[in-house]
Amino acid sequence: MTRADTTRQENHNGVLTGTDAVATEASQTVAPRLPMLRIERRAVWWWMLRAGVRWGALLVALVVTAVLWEASRPWLIAPIVAVGVVLLAKLLVEPWWRYRVHRWEVTDDATYATNGWLVVEWRVAPTSRIQTVDAVRGPFEQLLGLSTLRVTTASSYGSIDINGLDHRTAQEAVTRLSAVAELTPGDAT
Repeated sequence: MTRADTTRQENHNGVLTGTDAVATEASQTVAPRLPMLRIERRAVWWWMLRAGVRWGALLVALVVTAVLWEASRPWLIAPIVAVGVVLLAKLLVEPWWRYRVHRWEVTDDATYATNGWLVVEWRVAPTSRIQTVDAVRGPFEQLLGLSTLRVTTASSYGSIDINGLDHRTAQEAVTRLSAVAELTPGDAT
């Protein structure tokens, strides 16, 4: 048997074995690549609102405590400054950085997403692994007309959340992914 014969062998059922089988299987998998679509620019305001409520409330509580309880002032100066710095970073830096990083794309083969701020995450979910698809809207998202697309897969890592999508775009993606996932062979495990 020659070297070419050993790399391309068929078993008794006509299924490829050896290196050709690996190459054929690899060509049918999802090719890793970065997603192409940006999220809505309104997501910047959503992140600012969330940071303002969370960190702003903490800063207000610290300042009110310092004003009302004179003995605590020396101990609260450092926490007030630290929370103030974090609040400024979360209002002025984080939303714009997230907007720059966040990308998404839904194809017939996979759902692609990049997100993050300090840690940037890139995820790909093959359509055959999709179990559920949802559009989630919190109060600030509803106020701004945004939604989060949540794609749950058979992965132990959890769902892929694509934040900052226009509500209509998220609904269309849910409909498309649901239809494609139904037609994709596999048991999503």
